[in-house]
Amino acid sequence: MEHQLKIFNSLTGEKEVFVPLHENNVGMYVCGPTVYSNVHLGNVRTFMSFDFVYRTLKFLGYKVRYVRNITDAGHLTDDGDVNNDRFVKQSRLEKLEPMEIVQKYTVDFHKVLEIFNLLPPTIEPTATGHILEQIQLTEKLLKDGFAYESNGSVYFDVLEYNKRGLNYGELSRRNIEELFANTRDLDGQGEKRNPQDFALWKKASPAHIMRWASPWGDGFPGWHLECTVMSTKYLGNQFDIHGGGMDLKFPHHECEIAQGKAGHGESPVRYWMHANMLTMNGQRMSKSTGNYILPMELISGENTFFEKPFAPAVIRFCFMQAHYRSVLDISNEAMLAAEKGFNRLMEAIKILNELTTDTELPTSLPIAEWKQKCYDALLDDFNSPILIAHLFEAVKWIFQVKNDEERISVTELKELKELMNAFVFDVLGLQSEQQTVNNNDKLDGVLQLLINMRMEARANKDWVLSDKIRDELLALGIQLKDGKEGTSYSIN
Repeated sequence: MEHQLKIFNSLTGEKEVFVPLHENNVGMYVCGPTVYSNVHLGNVRTFMSFDFVYRTLKFLGYKVRYVRNITDAGHLTDDGDVNNDRFVKQSRLEKLEPMEIVQKYTVDFHKVLEIFNLLPPTIEPTATGHILEQIQLTEKLLKDGFAYESNGSVYFDVLEYNKRGLNYGELSRRNIEELFANTRDLDGQGEKRNPQDFALWKKASPAHIMRWASPWGDGFPGWHLECTVMSTKYLGNQFDIHGGGMDLKFPHHECEIAQGKAGHGESPVRYWMHANMLTMNGQRMSKSTGNYILPMELISGENTFFEKPFAPAVIRFCFMQAHYRSVLDISNEAMLAAEKGFNRLMEAIKILNELTTDTELPTSLPIAEWKQKCYDALLDDFNSPILIAHLFEAVKWIFQVKNDEERISVTELKELKELMNAFVFDVLGLQSEQQTVNNNDKLDGVLQLLINMRMEARANKDWVLSDKIRDELLALGIQLKDGKEGTSYSIN
């Protein structure tokens, strides 16, 4: 079986043979959420795309260190207006501390991704947990002449970076001279030497709640800095794959490249990967236009866009039918079609797993050739729609076997069962209804165990343990309700 993986590298604009820095080991970093609100469906599409990449790499035999950050530090725009800090703004709206906002929406993020059967990353660092490292990198960039201090803030000097032949704009293919020529200095940006310079450290105004001490006074790190610090801390100054949404290519990923080159003397990433947009009914999803839906609203059916609820596995199947670099459009018709296809796939898997045979006569389905085609789809820049098309070739054949129109040998049946289950459940990350039921049963069992532990603690008047169990379950969205007939729970 040939295993030559090719990845479309956004930096070069070409598919390239993937050669990891360390044989059979992959370091992959994906930009995580900014946890000031509920994760939206477009975010889910991006994280699901890289979950598929992660699963595929593992399936192909690589050992993967997957790092995905949590942005939990407030970041102002460069105008310095505290009202533009999303954490502060949301904390005022909800009358909560900023770190309460962080905890609330981090829990929501994890819960939503778990519902869609995304594997957790190997490491999930937070911006606030790496303030010291961000200060240290800022100090180095200042020392080496790539940054300057202005009024308690520190900015990356883009013009100086380019003077040294390091090419700011290489990822997004932007001409730096044109950027300077076409961008006028905005009000409030007077402390920057050039409009394209970006903040490494921002001075905190008296109204800014999230602040840390630094050599330049109280402040907070720039948004771009955290990803450079956390990716290189856990994966090295240069690593294999960096993923994120198309919207992050400029300026966020461009700034990461600049910080990495200036700070560590080498380009930080070998293969840049970008997932494309999610649209709905042919239009961009946007709160301002009303063309917007949250993941749980699609699952529950509590929305005005779709005629019925859709299971998380159906939504995942729908998303996997589009290549990660293609725009994915969802609509009522698309979801109904995905549900029909998903149900047929699950029915075929059920039939296949229950099939028995006692013949050694070969099938007309060329399993070795079919297997290679499935692998080829994965190896061709993680092509999930082509993989699904090949799976449905097998689905058609499985129904023919069921109807006694086809035969299969004992050896072939065993291999086909293993391959279909691996491609469908391990690689695509789909879950059958039975798997979902089994997972729910396991959850019920664990929750009942915790309820019993709490009841025992209450009986022993151990109120600290009793309250701890209740509060930690509540933080996970599980509310305990004490009544005359015992304790029940509800999942929010």
